Amino acid sequence: MLCAIEWNPSPELISIGSFSVRYYSMWWLIGLAAAYVILQRLYKQQGLGEKNFDKLIIYAFIGIFVGARVGHFLFYDPIYFITRPLEIILPIARDAAGHYHFVGYAGLASHGGTLGLMLALWLYAKKTGVNLWQTLDNIAVATPITAFCIRMGNFWNSEIIGNPTGSDWGIIFTQVDNVARHPSQLYEAVAYIIIFVIGIALYATLHKKLHRGFFFGYCLTTIFVARFFIEFSKVNNGIFEGFALNTGHYLSIPFVALGLFCMLYKQVDRYTLGTTKLGKK
Repeated sequence: MLCAIEWNPSPELISIGSFSVRYYSMWWLIGLAAAYVILQRLYKQQGLGEKNFDKLIIYAFIGIFVGARVGHFLFYDPIYFITRPLEIILPIARDAAGHYHFVGYAGLASHGGTLGLMLALWLYAKKTGVNLWQTLDNIAVATPITAFCIRMGNFWNSEIIGNPTGSDWGIIFTQVDNVARHPSQLYEAVAYIIIFVIGIALYATLHKKLHRGFFFGYCLTTIFVARFFIEFSKVNNGIFEGFALNTGHYLSIPFVALGLFCMLYKQVDRYTLGTTKLGKK
């Protein structure tokens, strides 16, 4: 017989005085390290140069971070976005007495991170001359493993929780309440690791036969289709709270449409916006 599991881990991996390192940060670092190794290997195989790889990591990190932070407040807490803009970028928060404290970065939206990354990669391609679609495809091969790690971090933080299961099965996030809920973070984590394995297999066997932009499209389509359906198990929040679909649903739809276009339209790589000096077919 299935029964609920109580989940109440300490969010802190290491604590020294007022400074602490959280498990969420550890999972983020693991995800970024995994993507780093994969991308480094792809750049080496494709002869794109070490300097271009180093620049890619910088552009990608800034794009993801800024996009995820801005997206979180813009999509899920716009009042905070307007009243406390300083806290979006800096790891601080103001208490009721008006004093600032170091709190780390709590609040990162995957949709915002995706938009920030896409903009950063376009700027990177214009700066370096590396083919835009080749860059997008390379990032897309590595992205799902990072997404998996991020959701594991969310699970450890007892955040992005699911709706009550209505039965004695589920996860009781003790830091939130005593209700058995869907572990939505784990649903997404499992989906993303499957997407990653399939993507790696496709790249290893078919990347020379598939058109540029296919892997970028595959990544967007699969991740956000999974996200769309898993959103039904989540607590509804954000700017569309109270609607039939939640914020995550509405934000996922355009990414799925763009992904399908990139997968199915074989000449998508002609939209290079002047970034085709390196990596031509």
